Amino acid sequence: MRFLVMLIVLIFPVLDVIVTLRFAKWTGVPMMAFLLGSAMAGCLLLRHERVAFRARTLAALRGDRPLLRDLLDSGRKVLAAILLIVPGIVSDLMALTLLLLPINVGRSFAHAGLGRPTIDADYRRVE
Repeated sequence: MRFLVMLIVLIFPVLDVIVTLRFAKWTGVPMMAFLLGSAMAGCLLLRHERVAFRARTLAALRGDRPLLRDLLDSGRKVLAAILLIVPGIVSDLMALTLLLLPINVGRSFAHAGLGRPTIDADYRRVE
């Protein structure tokens, strides 16, 4: 079983590069454009997620946000960034699929009244 898993892990990048080479030949776009573009997108996503993860963790420690949901969302984005950095079209499609999964859509604490506190006040317009 270990041999099979190791074989899959070692063969996947080779097959992914072959598929990318054929796709580049079919579209007429240089292969390096695909590889560099996806690697840059992966690095930018990883950098953004590093900063966002820190902010979300601090918000969870204050009690503003749930920790587990943000941790899973951050892990999903980091895995997608790593798949974008790995050279190949197939891994890029897997990363985009992972990013497009509607996991945290429509659920927020602001709608439940647990977000920022509201301040009731009277105001008047001065002209």
